[in-house]
Amino acid sequence: MYVRFPEGAAKRTDPAATTDVLYDAVIVGGGIAGAIIASRLSAAGKSVLILEAGPGEDLTLKGYEGYLDRFYSATSKDNQSPYPVVPNAPMPRGTDARRIFPGSPDASAYIVQSGPFATDTTYTRVLGGTTMHWEAKTPRMLPEDFRMRTLYGEGADWPLTYDDLAPYYNEAEREIGVSADVEDQTYLGVEFDEGYVFPMKGLPLSYLDQMVAKDVNGMPVELDGVTRELRVRPWPQGRNGIPNPAYNGGKGYVPQGAVSTYQVEVGGRCQGNNNCVPICPVQAKYNAGKTLAAALQSDLVHLVAQAVAYNVHIDEHTRRVTEIEYRHYDQPDSPGFTTLRARGRLFILAANAVENPRLMLASGLHGSSGLMGRNFMDHAYLLAWALLPEVAGTFRGTNCTGGITDLRGGRFRRHQAAFSVDIHNDGWGWARGAPMTDLIDLVDAGGRYGEALRQGLVDRVSRQLQLAFMVEVPANPSNRITVDPAFTDHLGNMRPILTYDIPDYTMRGVAYARQLSKRIFARLGAEDHTEYDPNFWGYAVYAGEGYEIRGGNHLAGTHMMGRDPSTSVVDADQRCWDYQNLYLVGGGSMPTVSTSNVTLTVAALCLRSAQAMLTQLDAESAAINITSKAAAQSRPQEVAR
Repeated sequence: MYVRFPEGAAKRTDPAATTDVLYDAVIVGGGIAGAIIASRLSAAGKSVLILEAGPGEDLTLKGYEGYLDRFYSATSKDNQSPYPVVPNAPMPRGTDARRIFPGSPDASAYIVQSGPFATDTTYTRVLGGTTMHWEAKTPRMLPEDFRMRTLYGEGADWPLTYDDLAPYYNEAEREIGVSADVEDQTYLGVEFDEGYVFPMKGLPLSYLDQMVAKDVNGMPVELDGVTRELRVRPWPQGRNGIPNPAYNGGKGYVPQGAVSTYQVEVGGRCQGNNNCVPICPVQAKYNAGKTLAAALQSDLVHLVAQAVAYNVHIDEHTRRVTEIEYRHYDQPDSPGFTTLRARGRLFILAANAVENPRLMLASGLHGSSGLMGRNFMDHAYLLAWALLPEVAGTFRGTNCTGGITDLRGGRFRRHQAAFSVDIHNDGWGWARGAPMTDLIDLVDAGGRYGEALRQGLVDRVSRQLQLAFMVEVPANPSNRITVDPAFTDHLGNMRPILTYDIPDYTMRGVAYARQLSKRIFARLGAEDHTEYDPNFWGYAVYAGEGYEIRGGNHLAGTHMMGRDPSTSVVDADQRCWDYQNLYLVGGGSMPTVSTSNVTLTVAALCLRSAQAMLTQLDAESAAINITSKAAAQSRPQEVAR
């Protein structure tokens, strides 16, 4: 029996208290997608239950400081190093990647990789999701990215256009609190509303960016018969800068997180810390916990942490989801759990492009199109690194403040992949583990110590330049997530199996990127130290040349949206074609990953979908009321005595 939604509910809810409640919406996942939808639905008076696989202490200052302590004390400071290892809700690490051979899947890590290519795909299963470790770059997609099949014969077209999504980009930039200047972001067809300004003023280019820009700005590049000049541009950033007083018609902007460093509980202004990946020490960087914390102030939002969704139950007659079964574990490191059920009117899978299809497939829901889990996409990253001829202030500023975006679009995409270029302020850290590896080399190979060691380290590290080419990978049904009962986690949940390869279209872009890096280094007078190891887990050979290919953790494509149920999984509102009250939201809905980081687009899509959800809930409520009135009127009246 369902009971009325209780008033005055606790912020973190006892799972037992939710079992007899019919929620307006049940959301799986407390990352940016789930947080935004919960925020918008509750603001409209709808009751929401969030099921979060990770522990639930993340929204407190003590919890955040615990993350920082864990990061500072970690020997290996990878993307996941601040966050607890939870066997009951395991998350992949970049260090899990292995060299894969066809027919011999690697089952030693959470994601089972079956080849033929291995990737270091990661995501974070804590409250706030992967925004807890993201780089916080927030570029919009290009208008042409939505029409790749029509324009260039590659990938797929969206059922939406840039203009359709533009108002939601505006809203997403407000929610995240983006720091940028419109004049820097208006290129390759990207346009903004007249008079539009970003919530906060653009963050400045780092000293390293400026050193590179002196020689690179104006550099001519010819591709597919078109010559264009390169330019170093600031990236839009999801981190607190200086609020723009012209925002919102002159009303200004109050950031989610104060600009005073004394107010550390809600976040300070960016101080240029270089360890913003994996965690910002002053909470200047946006994470979805900020949106979630505000949503949880409403009594309409319940959160059950340590709740791993296990099975999606369907009524085959009505073609509706009836409930989601989940396993609530007692302790992060304990095998004990209780199986419970969450009931609702709408169900929203808001985990990510790996976990959403994993849950659907584990529930036996393969989809009428046969595309559930297919078309997995991530950016292919190629790194190139060199030593500049003079000190360039490497390791000053956040990880990436500027880059080259001129080759994100153009007619050359008929033949090869596009890419953007990040200028990394963390030296050769991603490529070769700087500065720790430099220290080891100076001591072990150079025999340096004392002052000579200090000077050697400063000289080498402060001249390091690393370029990261983010190359697009088009949708391919063979790149996919599957499940197999032979591979399960500690709770008995089936783990995701990833089958992945890099197409020649992308590799042509990779090869071009490497040649461009050589030209840029020569123009800068930099000594090229790039060398790709054939034993590297992501080593790939194209046209006789070998390259190290890494993943970008920009996951997309496994429940693609479209106009036709036979060729897609969800519609333009991210509602599942097969089940009218089920939404699969996030990067998995994207038909193209193109050349932009996905978080801003995910946020915009979810803001759009939240409107569709509210419309559906209101329409269904109205229909129920009409039916109830009609039934009441048809009953015979009691005769007065």
